[in-house]
Amino acid sequence: MQRDFHHGLLARKSVRRSPLRVSRAIIIVLDGAGIGALPDAAQYGDTSSNTLGNVAGRVPLAVPTLRALGLGRVVEIGGATPAAPLAAFGRMAEASPGKDSVTGHWELTGVTLAQPFPLFPAGFPADAVRALERRIGRPTIGNVAASGTEIIERLGREHLRTGAPIVYTSADSVCQIAVHDSVAPVEELYRFCQAAFEVMAEGLGVGRVIARPFVGEPGTFRRTTERRDFARAAPGETLLDRAVAAGLPVVAIGKIDDLFAGRGISSAIHTRSDAHGLDELERALAERAEGLILTNLVDFDTAYGHRNDVAGYAANLEAFDRRLAALLPRLGDDDLFVITADHGNDPTTPSTDHSREYVPILMVGTSVQPGVDVGTRSTFADLGQTLAEALGVAPLACGTSFLDHIAAGAVEERSV
Repeated sequence: MQRDFHHGLLARKSVRRSPLRVSRAIIIVLDGAGIGALPDAAQYGDTSSNTLGNVAGRVPLAVPTLRALGLGRVVEIGGATPAAPLAAFGRMAEASPGKDSVTGHWELTGVTLAQPFPLFPAGFPADAVRALERRIGRPTIGNVAASGTEIIERLGREHLRTGAPIVYTSADSVCQIAVHDSVAPVEELYRFCQAAFEVMAEGLGVGRVIARPFVGEPGTFRRTTERRDFARAAPGETLLDRAVAAGLPVVAIGKIDDLFAGRGISSAIHTRSDAHGLDELERALAERAEGLILTNLVDFDTAYGHRNDVAGYAANLEAFDRRLAALLPRLGDDDLFVITADHGNDPTTPSTDHSREYVPILMVGTSVQPGVDVGTRSTFADLGQTLAEALGVAPLACGTSFLDHIAAGAVEERSV
């Protein structure tokens, strides 16, 4: 399969009428796949974080497709690095303050923040919690900053006994509500979260509210795949908004719909796992010949990064690599394919929170000169601006396009 992928990409005829336009852009966001601490990481307690590099330092990674594309050019992952990567490659720094998924995804699509979302390391104000309890008609427990898996083990018995939802936060600007399925159905949990959005997001400025349903017995509690995010809308127009305004379809796979509050999206598909997300991406590639397809693979973050599961993280990266080898030959001549991330979440550090890191860029397409190093970009928004230009939609307010750099003239026909 790997030989077929290499042969197909190198042998493809690729003379185009214009190297600066594509019909379809496909973005995969590996949630939490950072590649090294940013210069200001000390302010966030993340100086030792390097998610992919540290995982590779613990587990020898079998990721031949990512190696071939050039991942080893932007982060040390062990093994041989090809002399001629098949993708354009680089890394991006986050200009916005923070290290959460909302901020990262907004910046990837052209909206940067001047001020961070507020944090509540000591819990939410008592009057806000009381307002939430009045709205949902129940008392709550918790109101602390905690790991999601730890807090349901610590407070799960009390929750089952009292029926009081568990409210907690983290190092990010989030209000999370955990409810066992025997206490309330997931639809009722979503109602609790909508009430929390009014109090915490609209009232206190919290970035998002997350529903955390869980099942099982004390000692074996586990969170389900029916998580849902309730995020604020971006304060400016994103790449998604620009694409929809231009009449292009925008397909959102995974938690993308939640992170953008449903705005700028033609079709939203919520997923149960990264494997399911890639299944839906393959389906979208077969059904949509133009527009924007944006996929978030959240298991890197939720299933492995937050749980400090190094082996699981490595195995998930290898599983993604195998799917990637089968996916790349399906790209068309008018496609621009991108792999990136939204922040870090290093499972090798004591922290279970997100980390302030650079993120990778790997870009493939017949409009892309392979092996081009786009360097270190000063903002994630450079990617959004590049894709806006490639798709021919209105420019974004933030970011500098590097499309001319990766498509510096018509691509010559190549053969093995």
